[in-house]
Amino acid sequence: LSKADIRHFVGSMSGLVLRPEHPGYDIARELWNKYWNRRPALIAKCNGVDDVVAAVNFGREHSLITAVRCGGHSMSGKSMCDGGLVIDMTPMNAVDVDVKNRVVSLEGGCLLGDMDRATQPFGLGTTAGVVSHTGAGGLILGGGMGRLQRRFGLAIDNNIGVEIVTADGKIQQANANENQDLYWGVRGGGGNFGVVTKIHMQLHPMEQTILNFFMLYPWERAKDAIKLYFDLTDGAPEDLMVLGGASLNTDGTGSAYISGNFFGD
Repeated sequence: LSKADIRHFVGSMSGLVLRPEHPGYDIARELWNKYWNRRPALIAKCNGVDDVVAAVNFGREHSLITAVRCGGHSMSGKSMCDGGLVIDMTPMNAVDVDVKNRVVSLEGGCLLGDMDRATQPFGLGTTAGVVSHTGAGGLILGGGMGRLQRRFGLAIDNNIGVEIVTADGKIQQANANENQDLYWGVRGGGGNFGVVTKIHMQLHPMEQTILNFFMLYPWERAKDAIKLYFDLTDGAPEDLMVLGGASLNTDGTGSAYISGNFFGD
């Protein structure tokens, strides 16, 4: 890239464009999975959809390896790249709740906690993950398992539409009535079809009382725990979400656990 190319790109952005020599660059490239230590040439901190369009166009025109970052939780490090362009949507975290129609609209940089904080005061909720600092876009577009899935289905089952910037730099709407094939593709297809800058999710009435539980068993009782897990989940009401598994403790011993939550008194 020439200096003139970079100056032109910076001038087209309302948000910051970070290079390796800039303050904040190292913080901006940090990922949740510390195994990955990638160094992009440019990190475009997008303030809105127009910035995303500018970044997509710049990446395409200069044949740059391009990554998209929301929460940075990609286990395989796909939220960051080496030597290319990162479209960082973390500044885009506005949440709009339509209480009448029970719909929440999330900008592309929202975290799951942003959505929950906005919807819970209205007694509304929808299926999301179990970690509040996960990027909403990455989880929802990838399928979206969470503690409400037995009641309301996966996150993609509650995704009623998206705003997406496709590789040609166009802003498109994809839902049941517009671009139905693209709408079908993004629900489970992750970030393979463009940069999703807004997600619309169906909300549902939620109880304010929730019981959470966690039971830990020594390894010699693992068989009993597994049997109890299946007894609990066989025919359980949809208000009960139960998780079970086994883990290796730091001292080398094993444990079995059952955890979950019940929605209601």
